[in-house]
Amino acid sequence: MPIDRPAAPVTIDAVELEAIELEAIELRVVHLPLVAPFTTSFGTETVREVIVVRVRTSAGDGWGEIVTQQAPLYSSEYTQSAWDVSRRFLAPALLERGTVTPEEVAGILSPFVGHRMAKAGLELAVLDAALRVADRSLATHLGAVRDRIPSGVSVGIQRDPAALVDTVAGYLDEGYARIKIKIKPGRDLRDTAAVRDAFGSIPLQVDANSAYTLADVDTLAELDRFDLLLIEQPLQEDDIVDHATLAARLRTPVCLDESIVSAKAAADALALRAASVINVKAGRVGGYLEAVRVHDLCRSAGVPVWCGGMLETGIGRAANAALAALPGFTLTGDVSASDRFYRRDIVTAPIVLEDGHVRVPSGPGIGVEVDTAFLDEVTVDRVEIRR
Repeated sequence: MPIDRPAAPVTIDAVELEAIELEAIELRVVHLPLVAPFTTSFGTETVREVIVVRVRTSAGDGWGEIVTQQAPLYSSEYTQSAWDVSRRFLAPALLERGTVTPEEVAGILSPFVGHRMAKAGLELAVLDAALRVADRSLATHLGAVRDRIPSGVSVGIQRDPAALVDTVAGYLDEGYARIKIKIKPGRDLRDTAAVRDAFGSIPLQVDANSAYTLADVDTLAELDRFDLLLIEQPLQEDDIVDHATLAARLRTPVCLDESIVSAKAAADALALRAASVINVKAGRVGGYLEAVRVHDLCRSAGVPVWCGGMLETGIGRAANAALAALPGFTLTGDVSASDRFYRRDIVTAPIVLEDGHVRVPSGPGIGVEVDTAFLDEVTVDRVEIRR
């Protein structure tokens, strides 16, 4: 894996965004019911709890999304920790600076250790505001080369393999370009075999969400016979060395997700040959600007990347579509239509599926408008921090 070549030029558009004057930062905890329970190796969600960020500036507002979940099961970050650190430390630090550019946000927040999802949501809101002032889209700013992207769907663990096949059939009928199924010990080989037997050579990958250890190597090796695109995060997020050992035992490409918390973490994983594919999630790496750095690193190394999902609302979903339109995103990601998860989204023009693709928003900022009336309906907590 050639990772010692000089990095490719940074993808971000060369236009420098002007600083914006922050007046206030609003945080909202939102509860959005899911259209169906979503089950993974770490639990089941029926309601998506997420934090919506609104930065108020002298020139207009910007929106972001903190993609934590209600409990620290997928990540050590969770709603109340993100709420607390954003309200007490992160938002006040930005407001104290007063006038900021999006590129300055990470540095301003760097004294506060961790909390990457919270930082990413705040950075996105500042990006959105600054880009709206500049009348430029997030896609253009990040370096997008496509106006639409293929859309994959993530399928949670179902009641049994037959139910999984029925669920996958529905998504294929809708036109999704790639299927990802969640697996865990005891729900892996039979489930994967059922989908492969039912649908032949469809693009298929599996996601373990850290459910296995090296003691399960024989089971994981059996997945090789299903001709999968990849197996995502089979081991714990800090098991980079074990992932390298596992990758040497499998024919199926190993993709890292939870382990990739920064561009440096990606470089370390590639140096150890712990993965041959990287899933890029802006919330997990601390923001969309850091996500571009991960993209650029992997593109330089000839390593494919794809954009993962965190059950985002239309705010984060629109931003993910912009990110996934960059040239290095050569694998179909999890930017699915809004109605995959929500009967009603909090944006006025939800993301929709068109011939297996979703369009990359082209309007200023993230390119979508928030349905503030509906947002009020699903808000369960709200605070505004002022200068």
